[in-house]
Amino acid sequence: MSASKRDILVRGAMNVFYREGFNATGMDKLAKETGVSKMTMYKHFRSKEDLILAALRLRDDEFLSSFTRLVEEGAKTPKGRLLGVFDALADWIEGRDFYSCMFIKATSEYQSPEHPIHVASAEHKRKVLAFIQGLAGEAGAKNPKLLARQLFMLTEGETVTAFILGKSGVAADAKAAAKVLIEAALPGQNT
Repeated sequence: MSASKRDILVRGAMNVFYREGFNATGMDKLAKETGVSKMTMYKHFRSKEDLILAALRLRDDEFLSSFTRLVEEGAKTPKGRLLGVFDALADWIEGRDFYSCMFIKATSEYQSPEHPIHVASAEHKRKVLAFIQGLAGEAGAKNPKLLARQLFMLTEGETVTAFILGKSGVAADAKAAAKVLIEAALPGQNT
């Protein structure tokens, strides 16, 4: 299998897992959706879990790259970028292909904190949290770690709420709550 064919397999698997879940998606379904035979899949991935990990790595890279770029391009000031986290998240959530968070889904299906899929998902969340904490530090928050955790919890709640209860108003509500937290942590600064 060529590298590009492998990429097609991983990307196809990522899309199916994201849309339909991990345990609910069998190798037969993946073969049908990606056009790659099960035999070929197993030549390159010892198990379905190895393919899941490859799909999670791809999603991690693509999501973080897109998300951080949108935040950085969306505002000129560090405080503005903190609020921009919620604009970038709204773009994703309000998009046509929103099926909640692939990493939240993965940890709910692979609940043991020691399971490699859980570990990979938790690492993604740590990267997002670290990005937000970096923004909070650049903005001059007295306690960037606390502000980042608060904003991170809002992002996670926004994602889950939009998926479970519907998208209507969720992004605006989360952004309004974030603004209150940011103003409290950075009083007197302009966005």
